[in-house]
Amino acid sequence: MNGRPGWVFFTSLVILSGFVGLGALVPERLLAWAHLALDFTTLHFGWLYLFATTGFLVFCVAVAMSNYGRIRLGADGEAPEFPYPAWLGMIFSAGMGVGLVFWAVAEPMSHFMQPPFDSAAARTPEAASLAMRYSLFHWGFHQWANFAVVGLAIAYTRFRLGRPGLISETFRSTLGNRVDGASGNAINILAVVSTVFGVATTLGLGVIQINSGLGAVADVGFGVSQQLAILAGVAIIFLLCSLTPLESGVRYVSDANMILAALLLAFAFFFGPTDFITAAMTNAIGDYFANMVGMSLVMTPYTGDDWVERWTIFYWAWGLSWAPFVGSFIARISRGRTIREFVFGVIGMPVLLSTVWFSTFGGAALYFELFQGASLAEAVSAEISSGLFATLEYLPWSEFISLLMLVLIVLFVITSANSATFVLGMFTSRGVLTPKRWSRLTWGLVQVLVAGVLLLSGGLAALQNISILAAFPFMILMIFMAVALLKSLRNELRQYELREAMTQERIRRLLDESDQLGRSADEVTGSDQQVPDAGQEPSLQGERAG
Repeated sequence: MNGRPGWVFFTSLVILSGFVGLGALVPERLLAWAHLALDFTTLHFGWLYLFATTGFLVFCVAVAMSNYGRIRLGADGEAPEFPYPAWLGMIFSAGMGVGLVFWAVAEPMSHFMQPPFDSAAARTPEAASLAMRYSLFHWGFHQWANFAVVGLAIAYTRFRLGRPGLISETFRSTLGNRVDGASGNAINILAVVSTVFGVATTLGLGVIQINSGLGAVADVGFGVSQQLAILAGVAIIFLLCSLTPLESGVRYVSDANMILAALLLAFAFFFGPTDFITAAMTNAIGDYFANMVGMSLVMTPYTGDDWVERWTIFYWAWGLSWAPFVGSFIARISRGRTIREFVFGVIGMPVLLSTVWFSTFGGAALYFELFQGASLAEAVSAEISSGLFATLEYLPWSEFISLLMLVLIVLFVITSANSATFVLGMFTSRGVLTPKRWSRLTWGLVQVLVAGVLLLSGGLAALQNISILAAFPFMILMIFMAVALLKSLRNELRQYELREAMTQERIRRLLDESDQLGRSADEVTGSDQQVPDAGQEPSLQGERAG
């Protein structure tokens, strides 16, 4: 199968080009339309985001724990393509790097100032406990289950069934040959558009965070013009990186991400309020597991509070819009893993790392705010992206650590954007595993332009609104994708059971035939012993008579 562009490439490019043109010409009107569409979606379908994401988590765990968990994403006995540490590093870097850095302090401090559902007084120990609980919840199992569903469906289709790595191919068990026509093209176009908006949201958040870091390190001003300049600089770097092969591009950058992130995490943990961090983490984990079901399905129909829409639904939608990209990328690097290993690797280890990260940086910020009179809450309220660098000022060697954190953010942005160029190239080149360079460059430029338009149209608010809207249609697709995957797994298990039954039947027949041959041989041997030789019989009788 060649990698020439087709309907998916050109149609997606036209749709996204139209969005970029509209945002560049009338950014205020684009933001207003996005607000109207967002209000309609969250008012009528907010509940569906909660049910779908929770259902995806239950689905992943159930599949992994069942007999399907033994199925390998590849040929039977095939070894994994990447070592386990490198595999986890690429998953973590592509999936959550920018978001973790951006929200590590911003989210806990936001909840600390405005507790969820006004269930505690602001700026109190109770508010701090709620802040950590919901931070872990928003970056926990639900978020990664979105990625796992798409990743598992694509990896199974690509490496087990030997089909192209396209979103549409995951529906072949339910749609049949219709995935080769207009239905399949529509599915892939929706995946491309959703991916571009999801990655553009992350690019925008990363650029805003870099702008705050440069303000802390080099006294650079904070504004749209600076952010567009930063976006252009980052774009040059990741577009150059996108020209390298996956093994030497994304892998090595993600390895550098993980090493630097681990060093900064260890520094903040041991040189920060270590005892408070460990106690806060323990308390938050307990609260998370004790209240997971309630937090998963909570709505506010009696009060009209929009907290769920502003936080939980935004996070779930952001994850859903990222699911085609992150899921496809995880599938691309997961050849040779079993389904059970895949699921627990994707929704297990990253959640553990996220928990430690939020507990360390968010917990340290809460400690400085509660016990040292820091003004971190005011800093986050004035500029939400400044919380992390304001917190680093209370640690030793703050200027050097802030510089390293800035480098980490840039690396995370590059990794996410670079990974997305590969995935978008796959989607629009009929599923080839190594898209052409011109295809990767094209989608890299599209991501940059969309992120730039969103920054022009309203910054963080525009990024949040578009991610929620773009995620809705793909969320519906993911529900049917899970159904199709389950049908494919059932078909394979039935075929396996049929082969086992046929094998056992053949063995039974062979044993029966062997038993019959043995009985025939015994009968022949017995007959030879009972019929004496005619020449010997008289002498024997004579001997007996004598």
